[in-house]
Amino acid sequence: MSSTEDEKKPIATKRSKLPSKWIVWLGKFVWTNLWHIMMSKLAPRDRSGAYIRPNSEFRNFISAAEGSSYPPVSGRYQLYVGLGCPWAHRTLVVRALKGLEDAISVSTVSPSPLEGGWVLDKEENGCRTLAQVYQLAQPGYRGRSTVPVLWDKRTKTIVNNESSEIIVMLNSEFNQFAKHPTRDLYPEQLREKIDWWNEKIYHAVNNGVYRCGFAQTQEAYEQACNELFTTLDEIDIALASNRYLCGDRVTLADVRLFTTLFRFDVVYYGLFKCNRRRIQDYLHLGPYLRDLYQLPGVAETCNLEAVKQDYYGNLFPLNPGGIIPCGPEVNLLEPHNREKVGQRKAIGNW
Repeated sequence: MSSTEDEKKPIATKRSKLPSKWIVWLGKFVWTNLWHIMMSKLAPRDRSGAYIRPNSEFRNFISAAEGSSYPPVSGRYQLYVGLGCPWAHRTLVVRALKGLEDAISVSTVSPSPLEGGWVLDKEENGCRTLAQVYQLAQPGYRGRSTVPVLWDKRTKTIVNNESSEIIVMLNSEFNQFAKHPTRDLYPEQLREKIDWWNEKIYHAVNNGVYRCGFAQTQEAYEQACNELFTTLDEIDIALASNRYLCGDRVTLADVRLFTTLFRFDVVYYGLFKCNRRRIQDYLHLGPYLRDLYQLPGVAETCNLEAVKQDYYGNLFPLNPGGIIPCGPEVNLLEPHNREKVGQRKAIGNW
């Protein structure tokens, strides 16, 4: 055997040798326990390992009623939003559809793993983080500091941090300042149907993708995944005969579904293990997503790169390497051809 072959042999052997089973066992044991600890902080769970979303804590309302602490006034209120967050995205979509850009300002925040929360892109009121904004509103506050936040500039406090309630207020309470005051996304005659869809979609889809991604047991994951795709299948069937969820006009039910669908193929499909089907694989859901995206003003509220950065870059327990994927390629500007779905005369402005 030549000296060259002697030199190559130990190197090849060293490279091919795998860690011992004890090292593998120890590494798995340590990482699994650390993962559960991190996940318990990121995503509270029940005994079955299923994710439980905490309730929002600021639940005041803007109203023109006499004696209201928060009357509708142009320029008085602002939204704190994270561009990657689907719950905050709802408020931006309604703000755009109603044409409230001049009446309600927006401040953006970005997630920071080092800070352990949202950081303001620009310091305001002496606050650098969203947690400090919450402290300014309520000194001693110990809850979660989440987006969206509807902020009162005059009293320097949080009016509301529940997205489902904020979008109702944006739809109805600022019409005198809106560019599209007659555009009603929550019409009286459709409210029962809108509420039915909202309840169904919230549990199985909006929160369902998080129940998949944040599940801490196989059983909890499979239950959430089955409910998610059962509901998406039902929605796809409903959209075969209706352009939108409640007929021929866009409603808050569509807005609440849209922000989840927008993120689905890019984030939830892979990172959250919602990979049974992509939205673009559905016969009706794919075109429906493009239809909503192409409504005037909606595309300007969307930022897929921010979505990928926020999820892949900051959810360390789900993506420890922090690598941001290059794809997938999603073209939401392709024709949707849903104008004639339902073949009924449209109601309102859509």
